[in-house]
Amino acid sequence: MSNKNTKTNILLHVATPFIIIAMCIGIIMIAMIKPSDKLKVYRGIIFMDDLKIDPESGNSGLKIKNNEIIEVYNGATSDKGEFIRPVFGEMYAVMKSDKFDLSVPVYWGSDVELFELGACQASGSVIIGDEGNTVISAHEDTFFAELSDLEVGDKITLSTNYGEFTYTVRELISFKKNNNKYVNPTDDSRLTLYTCKKDVLGSPDERIGVICDITEKKFYIQSKEEKKN
Repeated sequence: MSNKNTKTNILLHVATPFIIIAMCIGIIMIAMIKPSDKLKVYRGIIFMDDLKIDPESGNSGLKIKNNEIIEVYNGATSDKGEFIRPVFGEMYAVMKSDKFDLSVPVYWGSDVELFELGACQASGSVIIGDEGNTVISAHEDTFFAELSDLEVGDKITLSTNYGEFTYTVRELISFKKNNNKYVNPTDDSRLTLYTCKKDVLGSPDERIGVICDITEKKFYIQSKEEKKN
């Protein structure tokens, strides 16, 4: 009996340091989860992950395409026309407003790299000018720094290579990060712009933005010569 007790004590003495080390590692890993989450937020905010329907994201071979957008068009236009559908990672529009100090490039899809280059349109929303909800977001400290300056009645123009579309701010909005109310599909034609509300003390869980009604559509009517070129 004494031999068995002796063996048990020896095993306990040998195993105890390993058990303590394992517990310490577990505690450290748990403690690192929260700082890691915060770092992830500030490193690159993907506003609507559930709307990223394209498999390309992050550093998984994203191909960025920077197009030269037609911002001044002197040809004939129509309120009806054909859309040119972009691919994920493609710049396909330029946004302007009297309240913005700069022209904002708009990319199709949400990705950390794209948010560094301009505003991003959720690929689950409708193309600019189409019927439904066009959802565009950008960082509050870069391309949408003046978004909070917009007021009801302000005009926003989105230029694409198939037309120019003017929207008028209808409503100012504020919502929580996980509230999809304003980014869900809609029956009416609208533009939803939003960004993070500035929060220097912690994670930016609040979103602010605007809902705009489409008030003018100008599809470009190209001649046969223009189409050939």
